[in-house]
Amino acid sequence: MKSVTVIGAGLAGSEAAWQLAKRGIKVKLYEMRPEKMTPAHHTDLFAELVCSNSLRSNLLENAAGLLKEEMRRLDSLIIKCADNNTVPAGAALAVDREGFARQVTRMIEENHNIEVIRQEVTEFPVGPAIIATGPLTSDGLAKALAKVLDCEYLYFYDAASPIVTADSLDMDVIFRASRYGKAGDHYLNCPFTREEYEEFWSELVEAKGYPLKRFEDLKVFEGCMPVEVMAKRGKDTLLYGPLRPVGLIDPRTGRTPYAVVQLRQDNAQGTLYNLVGFQTNLRWSEQNRVFRMIPGLKDAEFVRYGVMHRNTYINSPRLLLDTLQLKTDPSIMFAGQITGVEGYIESTASGLVAGIGMARMMEGKPLPVLPGETIIGSLLKYITTGTAGDGFQPMNANFGLLPPLEERVRDKKMRNRMLAERSLEYLDRMVRDLD
Repeated sequence: MKSVTVIGAGLAGSEAAWQLAKRGIKVKLYEMRPEKMTPAHHTDLFAELVCSNSLRSNLLENAAGLLKEEMRRLDSLIIKCADNNTVPAGAALAVDREGFARQVTRMIEENHNIEVIRQEVTEFPVGPAIIATGPLTSDGLAKALAKVLDCEYLYFYDAASPIVTADSLDMDVIFRASRYGKAGDHYLNCPFTREEYEEFWSELVEAKGYPLKRFEDLKVFEGCMPVEVMAKRGKDTLLYGPLRPVGLIDPRTGRTPYAVVQLRQDNAQGTLYNLVGFQTNLRWSEQNRVFRMIPGLKDAEFVRYGVMHRNTYINSPRLLLDTLQLKTDPSIMFAGQITGVEGYIESTASGLVAGIGMARMMEGKPLPVLPGETIIGSLLKYITTGTAGDGFQPMNANFGLLPPLEERVRDKKMRNRMLAERSLEYLDRMVRDLD
């Protein structure tokens, strides 16, 4: 049996390679790091998390929680490794990013069906192949893809939050709590008075960022908007976004602060914390100056400043079938954020589907199309049948993608729970049919 080429060992590529290998398919997995690094990666580990260490909610009433449950039922490698490397994060699934990536790397490298090749790919592959190079596709391969696909790439900018050391924080100012007291006190909260907030906001909107490259427009995906861009929309915008104080009571005053910056544990040891919602393109010197104005961070040690980088994705509605196959060459599949899915678990889910589909194609079996009633199926349907051209934008998993229930349910939590139960029923039925 001919082997399958998988390009990129990020979340999607690692998942796709694993799904192929567990079904007895030989895989050649190409990863350019550490031979060639990207602007956002720091290691040569597979499935490195370059932004937040959170995979978002674990609750079924949340679309991200439902997506992870669907992936568990499809035996996802990435979710299995995430579950094995958790750090406290309330109702969310957050991981020790290094421990998580090391486990993924070890399991991939030890699989006898996977040959890891550490080199950059600069030519369009000959099928069967899965292209999962992610939003940071190298310039060489991007040019080759653009030439073969005969279409322009769309692009936007993504950003990562700063990380600080726990022992450099002023715990006489910061308090522990989760919003509304749910799921323990896993978050550190930096409370602002009105005067402190207004002074911070004034400095933030005037702070200097890194210049964009010539001829490039700033297209920011709403889910990862830089904090300074959000602040410039109005003085109160942050109060309804990452600095919203609702559901938090400062035990020292017994009152809700005017604004709050939350810090989330970033590693298993609890020695590192990231600033939640503080993705940024500010110069490092400006981050060092302005972010120290956050109460409790005056003497903070920044082990990583926020960064911003260009993300590339293809025009999937024009190019891909709902099986993630290239319309002009079905032996080629795309997976991950390069397809226009947005987020860690969404990227992984597309890699999972591509891996299962490619394995079935190699076995001469029909490729599965996940029902639109499932969260994975609805997301892939969106990116492959949505509006082509300038109207196509990256998308997270959300309940709005699912077809409505037959009966109207006013209570949102109950409605989401019913949608989740329906989704899992459809998924289980499809899995039985595949067997």
